[in-house]
Amino acid sequence: MKIYTGTGDRGKTSLFSGERVSKSSPRVEAYGDLDELNAAIGAVAAAVDTRQQALIDEIRTIQAWLLDAGAWLATTPGAASTRFLQPFTEAPARRLEAAIDRMDAVLPDLNQFILPGGHLSAALAHVARTVCRRTERRACELVEHEDSGSNGSISSILVFLNRLSDYLFVLARHCNHLQGQADIPWKP
Repeated sequence: MKIYTGTGDRGKTSLFSGERVSKSSPRVEAYGDLDELNAAIGAVAAAVDTRQQALIDEIRTIQAWLLDAGAWLATTPGAASTRFLQPFTEAPARRLEAAIDRMDAVLPDLNQFILPGGHLSAALAHVARTVCRRTERRACELVEHEDSGSNGSISSILVFLNRLSDYLFVLARHCNHLQGQADIPWKP
């Protein structure tokens, strides 16, 4: 199978649901940012100490959820192809909350702002957090643009993205903690 098709050479692309749209459409922007987020999270997983296999597995699960979310974002609401998609529920957000609580329980209290950085895995988690926030903004923009907020899967994706940015913040601190590095305090 060829990677290139040439069908997008004039600025159009196909959605999962089959429609051809501009590559600058809000839907393409949203799932494009989601794809970038998934790549950034993959970099975090690559930087985590290999002795932390359970954490790496958790991050890979998040990446799978992002692919599920991307399929929903790449599909026009009400399209017949939605029947091929698994419903995106709030279960992933709940699992992120449990992971946040688990990691936060072993971290020192945070009494001030911190600078993104520390160990490479922590710095990359901070980068992923900022990409996640942009992705969330794009997904919100898509919902406002297409009024697809009534779709339960899209609403759950918005909750998931909001929780994921919190997870990535705590993950950054957790990665520093695992490496014996303190967070970098902001000194105004």
